[in-house]
Amino acid sequence: MKIDGVHYRSIWLSDNGWSVRIFDQRQLPWRVEIAELTSVEMAARAIKEMWTRGAPLIGATAAYGLCLGLRVDASDAALETNYKILLATRPTAVNLRWALDRMKGAVKALQGTERVKAAYQCAAAICDEDVATCRSIGEHGVELIEVLARGAAGRTLHILTHCNAGWLATVDYGTALAPIYLAHDRGVPVHVWVDETRPRNQGASLTAFELAQHGVPHTVIADNAGGLLMQQRKVDMCIVGTDRVARNGDVCNKIGTYLKALAAHDNGVPFYIGLPMSTFDPSIARGADIPIEERSADEVTIVHGKDAQGNPASVRITDSPAGNPAFDVTPARLVTGYITEKGVATSPDQLNV
Repeated sequence: MKIDGVHYRSIWLSDNGWSVRIFDQRQLPWRVEIAELTSVEMAARAIKEMWTRGAPLIGATAAYGLCLGLRVDASDAALETNYKILLATRPTAVNLRWALDRMKGAVKALQGTERVKAAYQCAAAICDEDVATCRSIGEHGVELIEVLARGAAGRTLHILTHCNAGWLATVDYGTALAPIYLAHDRGVPVHVWVDETRPRNQGASLTAFELAQHGVPHTVIADNAGGLLMQQRKVDMCIVGTDRVARNGDVCNKIGTYLKALAAHDNGVPFYIGLPMSTFDPSIARGADIPIEERSADEVTIVHGKDAQGNPASVRITDSPAGNPAFDVTPARLVTGYITEKGVATSPDQLNV
């Protein structure tokens, strides 16, 4: 995808061939800042403090984090230590463990410089495959949008999304947003309702930024507005991403997703999940077994934006105690379908193949 007309991936190697560059997503949409990761500790901090986020991108960043650690010490002991450091950064997104396990498997039989070389090759492959996977998710998902468009007699389709599941959450294209980008590029008239996604406002700050850069019509809405819009028949479909899908099809995603799924079910609005198969976790039987990350109360009590002069500013909105569960679980019964790189699954059984 593009920023000011220039194509970027969300993670890439620096010109030196070993350090890693990412966008510091905490600064968006007000400033586009690139952070350079030079150590496993920096990679872990970037994941934990959400300089970078999104299940697939967390996995890619962790993969390169392991590379950075191996450059310093390629021993088995250091590999295991750095694996544990990175794995502990975010407990909910399954792609983190998936990528780290794949990296360990790629280097375990090697030593020294050969281990480092193989690690960088594996991390690059994870990134390249993510781009292809997300493109495929888009190809399958756009077919659903085109079917709705044919029945809409040329009117604009209104699609609601929650949080950010675009290219800033992956290496490129995105999961939930990939079908929307492809539909827009094919000339299908679409408009996106963008949930602000409190408390970190990934919708208002990241999804809206992406859509604006790509020229996709969109409107940011308060998180609680989606139900009313569905009642008013102003939502044709919902597409959201996910951080983990359990074996029974339960979906763990950003807090607030469950409420949108309930409203969609009550109003007969199709509710789709965009995900790579690496986010499907058959080792977890049901959504209730997925660990839910509890983040800092400051994310709830402090909001970030810019002041009247256009300068970044933070404002505390309450001195009361605050809870901040980062994810919730949407039961499989509320999901219309799962858009994966393999196609659209309409039941959990089709994921367990």
